[in-house]
Amino acid sequence: MTGVVGGRVGVPARRYGDSALSAFELEFCGPGGRRRLPLGESWSVRFEEAEPVRRFRWAKGGESFPGWYYAATTADHVGYESWLERDRLVLLDRDPEVVGIASQPFWLHWHDGRESRRHAPDYFVRLADGRARVVDVRSADRLDERTEEAFEATREACGAVGWEFEWADAPEPVFMANVRWLARYRRRRSGRPPGIAAQLVDVFAEPLPLWTGAERVGDRLQVLPVLFHLLWSGRLNADLGSALLGTDSLVWAGRWLS
Repeated sequence: MTGVVGGRVGVPARRYGDSALSAFELEFCGPGGRRRLPLGESWSVRFEEAEPVRRFRWAKGGESFPGWYYAATTADHVGYESWLERDRLVLLDRDPEVVGIASQPFWLHWHDGRESRRHAPDYFVRLADGRARVVDVRSADRLDERTEEAFEATREACGAVGWEFEWADAPEPVFMANVRWLARYRRRRSGRPPGIAAQLVDVFAEPLPLWTGAERVGDRLQVLPVLFHLLWSGRLNADLGSALLGTDSLVWAGRWLS
């Protein structure tokens, strides 16, 4: 389950006249070091280029599973703190609208009327049309009152400056398993040589089983990596949600409905 709000493009923050512009502060790592500024003074920072505000810790016997994922979108490594966050990274990397991703981009500071609070969202995402999206990842069965309050505060802050806010639940298992497999072929080199890619697009102009179409183009050892790269990039399509990809999975170019 996901939810997105906000996203008004190109509207200056001052247009909102919102108390959130001063009620919230962002603490982030900029070119001049760590800074903390009111939301109304810092919303225009390119947070998709920001360094994480906290370290990814590998604790022996710990419950978290931090790591670094190489994002083909940015040609750089992006950190994550759990398998669920890694899965969201993979999905963001595959999204053609996404052009920038940063993890733990800032601390959001606010006072909830009882105490000072802070929260570091999981990801800041820049979209191709210039929109910004803040993403928090947490499975629904692990949402507690404090987390919900932090997400709601983040949603309010994002709305004040025209950013989208998304809470990302656990993805559908079969779909995610297929996308994880395709992510092995996310790098551009998997789509070469381009001649094979063009032949595959032609062969799958009408839906064909994956194995059948690959054999029509040539040696499967050469063809399959290109085919999987095209499925990753969306130039070829398959039903990724119903069953795991196999030799008989139907593949097609462009949009096709039975």
